[in-house]
Amino acid sequence: MTVQTIPPIEEMTPAQRIELMEALWKSMDSHRLGVGPPDWHGEYLRDREKAIAEGTDEFVELDEFESELRRMLP
Repeated sequence: MTVQTIPPIEEMTPAQRIELMEALWKSMDSHRLGVGPPDWHGEYLRDREKAIAEGTDEFVELDEFESELRRMLP
């Protein structure tokens, strides 16, 4: 698929949509754009690490998170 042949998104197959997303993500490579993550990302991660070390927060297994999320959704 090339930019010149991209069909409307509504007409794309799931495989074509994934291919397009992957191409977009590759083109947004932060090293090539010369930008990094915003400062607040690092602050958030440091806050999480501190909370986990202090025992005021904890990790949740992915399958547990997915189950809880499914219970919350209609």
